[in-house]
Amino acid sequence: MSSIALVGNPNTGKTSLFNTLTSSYEYVGNWAGVTVEKKVGSLKNGAGKLIDLPGIYSLHPLSRDEGVATQYLIEESPEALINIVDASQLKRNLLLTLQLLEYGKPTVLGLNMIDVASARGIAVNHEVLQSRLGITVLPLIARTGKGAGQVLSVLKQPSGIPQVSFRLDYGELAEEAVSSIEAELKSIQGLPNLRWVALQLMEQNPVVLDLLKKRMDTSRLMLICDTCQTALQSGKLALTLPQWIRSVRMDYIRSLCAAAMDTARLKPHNLTERLDSILTHRFLGLPLFIVFMYAMFKTTFDWIGGPLSDLVDGLISGPASDGANFLLGAIGASGFTHALIVDGIIGGVGGVVVFVPQIFILFLMISFLEDSGYMARVCLLMDSTMERMGLNGKAFIPFIIGFGCNVPAIMAARSIEQPKDRMLTTLLMPLMSCSARLPVYLLFAAVFFPARQATAVMAMYVLGVVFALILCKVFSKHLFKNESSVFIIELPPYRMPQLKTLGRSTWEKGKGFLRKAGTIILAGSVIIWLMSYAGPAGYNVDMDHSFLAKFGGLIAPLLQPLGFGTWQAGSTLVPGFLAKEVVVSTMNIIYHAPDTAGLQSQISQVFTPLGSVSFMAFILLYIPCLATVGVIKKETAAWKWTFFSMGYSLVLAYLVALFIFQGGRLLGLA
Repeated sequence: MSSIALVGNPNTGKTSLFNTLTSSYEYVGNWAGVTVEKKVGSLKNGAGKLIDLPGIYSLHPLSRDEGVATQYLIEESPEALINIVDASQLKRNLLLTLQLLEYGKPTVLGLNMIDVASARGIAVNHEVLQSRLGITVLPLIARTGKGAGQVLSVLKQPSGIPQVSFRLDYGELAEEAVSSIEAELKSIQGLPNLRWVALQLMEQNPVVLDLLKKRMDTSRLMLICDTCQTALQSGKLALTLPQWIRSVRMDYIRSLCAAAMDTARLKPHNLTERLDSILTHRFLGLPLFIVFMYAMFKTTFDWIGGPLSDLVDGLISGPASDGANFLLGAIGASGFTHALIVDGIIGGVGGVVVFVPQIFILFLMISFLEDSGYMARVCLLMDSTMERMGLNGKAFIPFIIGFGCNVPAIMAARSIEQPKDRMLTTLLMPLMSCSARLPVYLLFAAVFFPARQATAVMAMYVLGVVFALILCKVFSKHLFKNESSVFIIELPPYRMPQLKTLGRSTWEKGKGFLRKAGTIILAGSVIIWLMSYAGPAGYNVDMDHSFLAKFGGLIAPLLQPLGFGTWQAGSTLVPGFLAKEVVVSTMNIIYHAPDTAGLQSQISQVFTPLGSVSFMAFILLYIPCLATVGVIKKETAAWKWTFFSMGYSLVLAYLVALFIFQGGRLLGLA
């Protein structure tokens, strides 16, 4: 089956086009040698597989994501390429296009966002582009699917796409060097277009150089490059060889854009610029972001999410429990089976499922911020603050994703160019309040802060960000003190997200929570219930004499100074390492709560308001869940950093909870 590679700059609509062209997609492991996931989909017309390469600005890599694209092109051989470009940012996007055309494979150029370009007063003549570049150029609006049918029609027979004959003249000196390098490479088997390899080598592409070093002695090749550069500079050109190659390409791009683009009606201030003048304002930007976040939390937890969760709670504690009791009674189930299903499974898992509406609404709101283009602006706003703390604004995107789940957030850090920033983001990510912690916050906020639930929950999210920034400064100063940071981010135009895209994005984020409810939380609930059902004296024992009570009692003394030194509280923390959602399911089992209201009543008798804040802070900061620990090990490739992340978070959680409770007591808040 043929393979077609989808390539383009970040934020050009590549993902939207991929979703439109494929009937299904799956993540096929990782790219060889790196932890960047390989995204593959089956084309709707059955013509083959579509390989979605990471968004890149150039084939000269700055990050692992960009290195993957070059590595794929040089080590594998797709039958054709789809290069998607932003019609409103054509000049910048075409630099990658020229590099891909020099690769020599049949190529289709997807001229996307023609609606955005038109709104800005930019008209692009795709026929001129097609004539000058010698390839098929198709206008697109990927997010609505317009033009996707034409792309599928062209791809129906990949072998029928014309071969690329594009060739730039880089001048006599550079062309002589290219010919000399091609002659040296002819004896090496398995290389793609030799001219392309030669040009990438002359541009000092590290991926190409590393590959060639494995197959041959490159000293002769480097001598050719050095000789060419010396000759260029002796001709009174203050340019290195890579700079000369780039300048030739940019001259061609300028002439091409002059011929293909009509900017006579270019609007001086488009909608994006007008919105940016307010939303990215030096003084108004951050306060407006805080207002948006507060509105998001109010919508999630009070205005919409709260009533929906109450409805789900009523269904679980009413019809679901009553129906299970009736069926179990009808079939004559034993007392053990009855208690396991009703108290263990329905009580444990149901206590977490109650919060599904609020979690999905939160994911929907985050997806809206991402797809609208606003999230990239937040990174820009946060850059100066994060730069002072040792990171750059680009790390803020994984932090926001971490509000959903720490695992994909850590994976998102792969797109950060600098190793130092990538490592810092990975180590600090567990401090972000993921959706698994949310049920704990909601439970305690409803009991002790009923009038200010959104504020209480938002305070936990802010607390995590604050400690992440503080520790970022400490780690950057002492662990990565000799490494610098560079901030590069694409600012897409503002646009109203499509309902289909929002739905798909929300489902992709939220289905992991439902999967855990049916696996880890279910298994954890059964284990916890069995530990509460049995004890040293036998089965069906009093809860205070169960194995669970004995287990929780071992660590209860350590928790006493924190304000929650009971065996019940201690019993929730260790299984919480499997998944933080298990904390609430464990409480449901321990307190035999018939519904959320019953559990809240029990919580109000065991915890104090000050102790509840201490407990929430501890849940926020202590050891990340098992899945997060696993992905930290995978990303850092070192047990040293994995144990470090577990150790510092546990110590931080204890110290912060101790400070909150003991400090509150000194102030008379207990």
